[in-house]
Amino acid sequence: MLDETLSYALITLMKRHRNQLAAALVPLGLHVGQEMLLNQLWREDGLTQSELIARLGVEPPTVTKTLQRLERAGFVRRSPDPGRPRLIRVHLTEAGRALRDPVERIWHELDEDLQRDLDATERDVLSRLIRARCH
Repeated sequence: MLDETLSYALITLMKRHRNQLAAALVPLGLHVGQEMLLNQLWREDGLTQSELIARLGVEPPTVTKTLQRLERAGFVRRSPDPGRPRLIRVHLTEAGRALRDPVERIWHELDEDLQRDLDATERDVLSRLIRARCH
């Protein structure tokens, strides 16, 4: 049976985790995934849309739609590169910068929730196993 596989359990856990994240982001005016794009700009403001696509590993229409929503919400602005006017750069607004601490807090709280019943050794093993599968 599928529901007896580790993959099934993992997908179930991921859905629950994503739903928790979605609920926590709503008060900030964000949808799941938007914080991932913002995170790239928190790391390096002024990226191009192409750079965001490459860093996020998503399709161009996904980034376009996300940027449009974030721009309408007042979290980012797009403007031409001064040296290359045909190149559009994405910059955080003050409101976009202000989201960093609350979003990071939410992600850390979700990490704690995920690992709540694990001892230090189990936390370390879980972290190493997940990170090893991500690369």
